[in-house]
Parts: sequence; structure tokens; C-alpha cells
Amino acid sequence: MAAVVAGTALVSTPIYADGHGKMDIVDTAVGAGSFGTLVAAVQAAGLVDTLKGEGPFTVFAPTDEAFAKLPAGTVEDLLKPENKDTLTAILTYHVVPGKVMSGDLSDGMMAETVQGSQVTIKTDPAVMVDEAAVTQADIEASNGVIHVIDSVIMPKM
Repeated sequence: MAAVVAGTALVSTPIYADGHGKMDIVDTAVGAGSFGTLVAAVQAAGLVDTLKGEGPFTVFAPTDEAFAKLPAGTVEDLLKPENKDTLTAILTYHVVPGKVMSGDLSDGMMAETVQGSQVTIKTDPAVMVDEAAVTQADIEASNGVIHVIDSVIMPKM
């Protein structure tokens, strides 16, 4: 997630869609510089080691701007230790087991998430995951792929 550092310097590293110089999902997200909130959330939920694991994983990664769309105070509340279970559920809803590239998607497709619920994929007229638009697809990492989305998607809880 998922989900992908408070107190960690974000390095500006280009992301290559062809997998050039592959890093794992977490390092790729940190290097991109636009996923600080996601990285902080992954750390708060204790999911860093999981997303640095063998995988493969497909992560629908909300940008910092996507997190900023949430109601004021939502992110801060989710990062509190007492909300770790809720945060984990939200982040794992952004992760699908396996490596699903954009060419593997079809309109109306359902994909089971690590959280246990399914996301709905739409490809017409634009690629959507639930109500989030995919703004950049197929960012390959050593243990999976990242698709950048413009909104945080929420499981039915």
C-alpha cells in the first residue's frame, strides 16, 4: 500500500516504467517524492517489511494530493496508534496480490485485495480503481508494480 516517512529525507529519483534500476515498492515510492503521506502511513501501520518482501504486489498508490482530498484531520487520526487496525485495512485495500499490469485489466474486472474486499476496475472511458483515476500506470519495482491513483480508496467497513 497500499500503501509508501515522517523524518526521512525523500530523494528525487526518477521512476522508469521499464523497470530500469529496479528498487522494491517502498524504495520506489520514497524515491518518487510524491508519496510522503503514503510512506508515513505504511510505516505507522507496520507494513514496510511486508511491502519490501518478495511479493509480487500490485499497489494502487495515492499521491500526497490524493490524501489531501480527505476531510481535514483524517490522515492525522489514522496515523494515531489506536487507529492502526483501521489504517492497515485502508492500506491493504490498495494492494492486490500478484503483479497486475495495465494490459491485464479489463472493464468491470474485480480484483481481490490483501484486505479481503474487492476493488472494481473500469477501463472505459478511463482507467479507474473504484472511484480513483489511475494517473500513471505500470511503474515496475523489483517486487511488483505501482499504479498511481488520484484518490484514496476506502473499503466497505
